[in-house]
Amino acid sequence: MFLSKFSADGKRVLTFASLAVASTLSAQAVADDGPAFKLTAGYFRLSESGNALDLNVRHSSDYGNAWVGFFRAPGLDANQWRTGWDNSFGSTVRIQPSVQAASGGFVGGSLNVETGKTWVAGAGFGRTNLRPYYNLNFDPNDSWSLMGGYRGESGTSVIASYVRDNRENPDQQHFHVTMRTALPESQRLTFDVLYKRGLVDGARIAKAGATLTYDWPRYFVRLAFDPNTNFTPDNAWRLSVGMRF
Repeated sequence: MFLSKFSADGKRVLTFASLAVASTLSAQAVADDGPAFKLTAGYFRLSESGNALDLNVRHSSDYGNAWVGFFRAPGLDANQWRTGWDNSFGSTVRIQPSVQAASGGFVGGSLNVETGKTWVAGAGFGRTNLRPYYNLNFDPNDSWSLMGGYRGESGTSVIASYVRDNRENPDQQHFHVTMRTALPESQRLTFDVLYKRGLVDGARIAKAGATLTYDWPRYFVRLAFDPNTNFTPDNAWRLSVGMRF
């Protein structure tokens, strides 16, 4: 969830990073029928930096997904507005661009390519201007990624993805396995297992984390744990709840 960077004045900052490998489930998310808006409220417990809160609202349409959010973490002296957009174009080969911007001068984006229907494969690349940024995902922005797996028509999917920083911290790498299954009455369960390797204050780590999400037609709840969250001393728990309308 966090990405450790250095600001222009050399001060170390902690930033939530957007997911460069949006291809994992984004094509399916854009295509899903249902309410146009999604509101998410997140509470974060950071082992070294106290608590944090995040609010995010997303709108989905034929033009893609557009969202705006606000993050506050008193222990990090962090307050930031954020906005972004993503979409998927094509059928046999799907091109998936995304862009983000935030207060404090941050801009970034990614481009992912995916192909296949039941069995899928893809790759992605992300870049930013290295300014501090707070978002809700595990993986670094400045990275390349690979993904592949099974996506069934019934809503069941198993997707593996690999994300590696390719700019400031090339030792930082994540491996995800994301499993989703459809349940009765339009409910679903999603389980993401994360394995990460890299350096934390000069010491190499190899840790595992996980995210569990339960969806009802209009509501959802998500619990996540990320040890040494993006290669800092902080271990992070996140509880998110939300609704579609």
